[in-house]
Amino acid sequence: MEYFVAVCEELHFSKAAEKLGISQPNLSLQIKALEAHVGLPLFERIGKRTVLTDAGAVLLKHCRSLFTNLQNAYDEIGELRDFEGCQLAVGVIPSELDYRLTPLFIDFLHQFPKNRLRLYSTVEVVKLVLDMAIDIGITLNPAPDHRLRVRPLAKEAYGLIVSDRHELADRESISLAELKGLPMIMYPKGYWGRELVEKYCRDYGFELDTVVETTSNPSLFRFVRENIGATVQTYPLAKAINDPKLRFIKIEDHPPVRETSIVHRADKYLGRAAQSFIRLAEQQLK
Repeated sequence: MEYFVAVCEELHFSKAAEKLGISQPNLSLQIKALEAHVGLPLFERIGKRTVLTDAGAVLLKHCRSLFTNLQNAYDEIGELRDFEGCQLAVGVIPSELDYRLTPLFIDFLHQFPKNRLRLYSTVEVVKLVLDMAIDIGITLNPAPDHRLRVRPLAKEAYGLIVSDRHELADRESISLAELKGLPMIMYPKGYWGRELVEKYCRDYGFELDTVVETTSNPSLFRFVRENIGATVQTYPLAKAINDPKLRFIKIEDHPPVRETSIVHRADKYLGRAAQSFIRLAEQQLK
C-alpha cells in the first residue's frame, strides 16, 4: 500500500521507485500483485501519462485513512512511554507570534518542560493542519470543512494605531470613513488581517492608502512609531506590544472584527500535551 501511494503521488513509476529506493520492475510487480488482489486495475496509461482509475481513487482514499489511523496508534503508544517527552507542532498567523502568542508558548513549556515545540508563522495554517504537517493551528475562523475541528477563541475588534506624534494621537475614537487617505503601514495583500480590513473599507467605498507593506511585526510597528504612517490592528495585539509611543484609537462605527479559533484535524489523535496546550490557549485567549 505504501508503494501504491508513492505511485499515486508521483504518477510516474520510475520516480516512485527512486523515491522508495527500489527498482522499477520490483515496484511494477508489487502494483500488479495489488491489482490482482483487488480485482481491478489501479492505474492506466493514457499516452505517456500514468493516471489513477476509479478503483485506484477509492483505494487511495482508504489507504490515507489507514495510514492516519496507524500514525495515531503510534502516537498514542508513544505517549504511554513518556507523556512529557512529546513533540508538538503549532501553526499561527504571522501577526500574532512575535508579541502576543510567544508568552503563551513560554507558559506551556514552563508547565511541561520536557515537551518540544515546533512553531510555524504562516498564512497557510489550515493547509498545514489538513496536510498533517502540524498538530494544531491558531488562526482566523476557516471555511467549513468536515475534516476540521474548530474551537472558537475570541472576537476581536480592529482599531487605528498611530505614533504619539501623529495628528490623530489625541483622539479616543475615529470613524471608519476617516481612514480614507491616511498613509498606512500594513501586511501585504493576501494576509487575512489585511484582506479583512480592506473588505470593510471597500464596503464604505474606499481602499486604504498603503505606503509600506511588510510581513514583519517589529518592522511594521517601527514604521508606525516613526510616524511614517498608521496601521489598523486588533486591540489585543496593541495591548501586547505595550509601547508608550503608540496610541490605539477605537473605530466607533462598524469596526472590522475578526474571529480566531484553534483548529486541528477531526481524525487526528491529540495527545495529552496537545490537549493541555488547547486548554491553556482557551484560558489565556478566550
